[in-house]
Amino acid sequence: MTSNRWLILAILFFARLTMAFQFQAVAALSPLLMETFGIGLAEIGFLIGLYFAPGIFFALPGGAVAARFGDKRIVGAGLLLMLLGGTMVAVTESWNVLVAGRFIMGTGGVILNVLMTKMLVDWFAGREISTAMAIYINSWPVGIALALMLLPLLANAGGIAFAWWTLWGLVAAAFVIFALFYHSPEGIEVTTAMLERVSFPYVALTLAGLVWALYNTALAMVFSFGPALLVQQGWSLTQAGSVTSLFMVLFSIALPIGGIIADRTGRKDAIIYLSLISFAFLMPVILYAPALALTVFCVLGILFALGAGPVMTLPGDVLTPKSRSLGMGVFFTIYYVVMMVGPRFGGGLADAAGDAGMAILAGAGMSFAAAVCLLFFRRATV
Repeated sequence: MTSNRWLILAILFFARLTMAFQFQAVAALSPLLMETFGIGLAEIGFLIGLYFAPGIFFALPGGAVAARFGDKRIVGAGLLLMLLGGTMVAVTESWNVLVAGRFIMGTGGVILNVLMTKMLVDWFAGREISTAMAIYINSWPVGIALALMLLPLLANAGGIAFAWWTLWGLVAAAFVIFALFYHSPEGIEVTTAMLERVSFPYVALTLAGLVWALYNTALAMVFSFGPALLVQQGWSLTQAGSVTSLFMVLFSIALPIGGIIADRTGRKDAIIYLSLISFAFLMPVILYAPALALTVFCVLGILFALGAGPVMTLPGDVLTPKSRSLGMGVFFTIYYVVMMVGPRFGGGLADAAGDAGMAILAGAGMSFAAAVCLLFFRRATV
């Protein structure tokens, strides 16, 4: 059993990476899923958003459940749910079973997302917490990038079932590693204390939650419908996945840089506005100048990433230590609601227009809306 916190970070990073990999599988394999199940982009958007649906129910009570039964047990159960859902998806040719499996996967993923951040803080509080958190957050874009790059290759080589079972094996490996090597740090006790009744600035917190939710939904439009758009413009599935994967690779590299710049300059809002406005105005260029698609993906992979860290600090601007637990539950509930609805909305627009580019335009609109929410957030905190 290890007490090396950096090895613990690697374990948590890998587990969360498999969650990102599993989430992104639908978008990465979307052309094959559309062919296999006879569905359109609206249904693809529904499946993408469905992964986040359980968060509406588990974001608030998740911490309390873990406090009662233990972080490790609940995260282990989450990984088992991801495996169960993955099994259902891999063996089915039924749309209803696919939907059920996706929901079960998402339930496990939500458990990981809510609890493992707390587990990381347990290990790094007061010791390189910013560095550790930046590395940990990067597990999401890295997992998405790998899914976009590898799953189409696996599907082309051995069929869609081969891709699903490879993903299942990845999650199984995460479960085994987590079960064998993770433990809570010394001095961390499980408590069943009830949350105090506290008040918080709900208007400002709601706006902060909307900034984060719209930011992530705009990002989801890229890795969810970017491959479909590029295939529509003449790229092969593998090439389209590679280009979108490059966006996520650059995103993962630039993500911690935004936080560093914001901390050193004190211009947090300026960094966020740069990210949101550049996305809102540059992403539509891909629709009207397809030859510039690779350039735009590369530029925005860097610029859009800069705002992620600063946006995540917004709740801390309005929450007191006593209100932080409940307040962050509200914050993440808003995130999950929007992330469930957003991809379905984007996919529905794309289907109605017969053009995957409409989902990208929706993402640009969401990014602009996030900038507006940030403006009102600051007014609410004055």
